[in-house]
Amino acid sequence: MSFSAKPVLTGRRTVLRPFTEADAAAMEEIVADPEVVRFTFEPSTELTPERLRTWYGSRATAPDRLDLAVTDRETGEVLGEVVLYEYDAAARSCTFRTLIGPRGRGRGIGTEAARLIVAHGFESLGLHRVELAAWAHNHRALRVYEKVGFVVEGVRREVQVRDGEWADEVIMAILDREWATLSTTAR
Repeated sequence: MSFSAKPVLTGRRTVLRPFTEADAAAMEEIVADPEVVRFTFEPSTELTPERLRTWYGSRATAPDRLDLAVTDRETGEVLGEVVLYEYDAAARSCTFRTLIGPRGRGRGIGTEAARLIVAHGFESLGLHRVELAAWAHNHRALRVYEKVGFVVEGVRREVQVRDGEWADEVIMAILDREWATLSTTAR
């Protein structure tokens, strides 16, 4: 399987679409948000405007992963991203990650975006399993993933110092048969 085809996925509140180089400015603001930094990047990560422009400008042609911009359906504003990556052909599985900036939080955007990309993974790409890892102290994200249908499989205890404290990493996954049995409203 290749991630060369970059779909547009539309929900009630959001549209997931391929990134363009022009999205780098919006993503620069989003990845500078303290909550995004706290839960996503190593504090030492240097994300220059040039690096972001190069990265987001190359996402539409990356055959090994699916990075989509999460946008507000009404305004078109970029609010974050969803990604399927680390495809394992033998297991028909991928890793999922997302980040939503401050203007997308508390509006159901993250939940809808996660549901849209997971649905695409199972229903269009034929995945068997979608997995993720999240910091145990990222309660907002864990609630979203549980609402989408992800199940906690384990905890990697004290894997890294984050904000001066040892942090646990929660491993979660959802299988194709679990996705299929969820009610339409849960999906």
